Amino acid sequence: MAAPTRAPRRAERTPDAPSQRSFLAELPILVFVAFVLALLLKTFLIQAFYIPSESMLPTLEVGDRVLVSKVVYQVREPRRGEVVVFRDDAGLSGVPDQRSFPERALDFLTSGLGAPPSERDFIKRVIGLPGEIIETRDGVVYVDGQPIHEDFPDDGGYLMARDMTEFGPVTVPEGEYFVMGDNRPNSADSRSALGTIDADDLVGRAFVIVWPPGRVDTLPILSASQGLAALRAA
Repeated sequence: MAAPTRAPRRAERTPDAPSQRSFLAELPILVFVAFVLALLLKTFLIQAFYIPSESMLPTLEVGDRVLVSKVVYQVREPRRGEVVVFRDDAGLSGVPDQRSFPERALDFLTSGLGAPPSERDFIKRVIGLPGEIIETRDGVVYVDGQPIHEDFPDDGGYLMARDMTEFGPVTVPEGEYFVMGDNRPNSADSRSALGTIDADDLVGRAFVIVWPPGRVDTLPILSASQGLAALRAA
């Protein structure tokens, strides 16, 4: 009987060295392209922001990261009750901008990743619209003489506490917005040196909390708008 013939052994494949070198050579280009795309996304569409203070409690806690839509106000006007981010490039807070050019560039790049912002970024809630008359009495906000219905969280609202300090009346200039923090006694907002916010200083609308995982949630327009609408319809 003839001895069985062995099947020829397959040649073992060796790593394709040129292919690996090609990938390593292209890797910096891929990283650069990804960085540019992320930068374009941050610049024109969506930006992440870090919450550094308690002025928006209980809606936003210190350390939260929110995403801000930068295109929404290109297609419509801001609405009452929306949470917005704006910049103090004009020195509205009375604090001069003493950052060097490298520091400004670093703030611009890292803010898109949700890093702690510079002292010139603020997040508040829109309360007054252009042309409206705003005042506060006994912890209640009045718009054109009518009280806004604002609740505490247990009743489905957003207020941390009411501020019993009287303010106004003041008229919101055209093209500007009156903003307030949800933690009214502990918020530097349009009642202080910030004043009303020019539409050009609005970065965009905060629409979702993305960090930490246990606090992921949307940021809907809450009852301030609905309450005033109901009063005006009455």
